Amino acid sequence: MADKQPIKMLHDRILCELDREAGERRSSGGIVIPATAAMGARRLAWALVAAVGPHARSVEVGDRVLFDPDDKSEVEVHGETYVVMRERDVHAVAADRLADESAGLYL
Repeated sequence: MADKQPIKMLHDRILCELDREAGERRSSGGIVIPATAAMGARRLAWALVAAVGPHARSVEVGDRVLFDPDDKSEVEVHGETYVVMRERDVHAVAADRLADESAGLYL
């Protein structure tokens, strides 16, 4: 088997790279909150889309997506950890291409 084989996502699956900036956070008072700190409510996470299946309609490669980390499946490809999920598990999409359809919110 070859070291590097191409990967094609199927159906409405998307392959995402976890957002490394979303690790630790700062409180309004400047206190650093580590990524491993337990929160009272579920916290959603951002990821960068690396590949999409042919039936994904609202997500494109390069978009940032918001998802529930409890609903993810992880896979390691060439030493990098990626998340695989269905498009319907995405809560929001952030991309420059959406500026014309804007709802007035910006990251």
